[in-house]
Amino acid sequence: MSSPALQLIVGLGNPGAQYQRTRHNAGFWLLDRLVTVGNWRTESKFAAETARLSLTGGDLWLLKPTTFMNRSGQAVSRFATFYRIPPEAILVVHDELDLPPGTVRIKQRGGHGGHNGLRDIATQLGSREFFRLRLGIGRPPAGEQDVVGYVLGRAPSEEQTRLEQAIDDAIAVLPDIVGGRLQHAIQILHSR
Repeated sequence: MSSPALQLIVGLGNPGAQYQRTRHNAGFWLLDRLVTVGNWRTESKFAAETARLSLTGGDLWLLKPTTFMNRSGQAVSRFATFYRIPPEAILVVHDELDLPPGTVRIKQRGGHGGHNGLRDIATQLGSREFFRLRLGIGRPPAGEQDVVGYVLGRAPSEEQTRLEQAIDDAIAVLPDIVGGRLQHAIQILHSR
């Protein structure tokens, strides 16, 4: 079987029980839906938890950095260097303030948009060529809450339901993404 288009999916979040259900951990949520807790391995040399996943499109690694969000690049860079995974074979799943709650979008390359996890990954990899799976969490209402408090807060139940549906939608197209049929996955996700 030929190598999948993607070799690594990175979920972004913060470690610790106090952050587990916060909006900023949406990347962790998606990966945790793919893998049961018992299948995650803590790998201190990478500062991450890792797992293997087999999909119709191929086999790939999953990685959850155990550092805080703004140091996510350490784990991604160490892992990618060790396994010789190029940036263009990496998909980073993260929360996205600039998309309404429940929206999911895919893109390759680009800036960090103020997301400290993406900023650190691009810096540590020396590249912005990785793919991003953006899970919309929306922005706080103007003047009601600062952005940090918002992303580190829990979503109300209606928003949480929409975010969980977005995660389900993203998981449904993962075989296409992994198998190199990115345009098909984009057509499906971007039409919702």
